Amino acid sequence: MRHTISVLVENKFGVLTRIAGLFSGRGYNIDSLNVAPTHDATLSRMTIVTRGDDATVEQIVKQLNKLVDVVKVQEFSQGDYIDRELVLIRVKAEAQNRAEICQMAELFRAKVVDVQQDNLTIEITGGESKLEKFIFLAKGFGILDLTRTGQVALPRD
Repeated sequence: MRHTISVLVENKFGVLTRIAGLFSGRGYNIDSLNVAPTHDATLSRMTIVTRGDDATVEQIVKQLNKLVDVVKVQEFSQGDYIDRELVLIRVKAEAQNRAEICQMAELFRAKVVDVQQDNLTIEITGGESKLEKFIFLAKGFGILDLTRTGQVALPRD
């Protein structure tokens, strides 16, 4: 089962290494990891997506709470948080299908951010299922390149 964990940490050198080491040292895999400063320059928020049963995630949360530079750990259950991800995708775009690609992007509320003679780069944000559907449809045109930010999340409270 997939779990999203938000970790508020002190914005110090080596914190990311210690947290990644905690996961690798115990054999836990990280599906995605996103780290960025918060509105307080002394703190950063890490959003970690991992897989495991409830007992495994409970153990991860306990271990994270033991780390010195960790301020707060939250494991998000379904429905009590908002999550988004950003994808940049470069798609083959020839004269005959360019309008169709732009129309598909519009349907998904995506934005064309770069236009070249033979390709378009599209920016799309949203939940995982929306992004997966868009990527699936884009494969029909030919994906030249793709990058994802990884999930970011905040509680609803």
